Amino acid sequence: MSKKLHIKKGDLVKVLAGNARGSEGKVLTVDVQNNRAIVEGVNKISKHTKPNAKSPNGGIVEQEASVHVSNLMLIEPASGTPTRVGRKLDEETNKLVRISKKSGEVIK
Repeated sequence: MSKKLHIKKGDLVKVLAGNARGSEGKVLTVDVQNNRAIVEGVNKISKHTKPNAKSPNGGIVEQEASVHVSNLMLIEPASGTPTRVGRKLDEETNKLVRISKKSGEVIK
């Protein structure tokens, strides 16, 4: 059974801790087993690569490294403010939906 996290791929998040504290970005991937996510433009690292078809010369490539999900806070799509996330049972579909703790609105 998979764990439920407060963020999903495609969410806009704010970084709460670490070197990238205060920066915002879109979640590119979420690793549910390790509780980590890769956020666009956050936690950049330099990776040394061998020559391959994509980069024939090889060299040093800058890419994003993962960030622990506890250091991320969802930004509410409607107002643009960071908010905590809760879950509530939707009456029509009988499924759990994410809600904003700040405004009480359903998060897509």
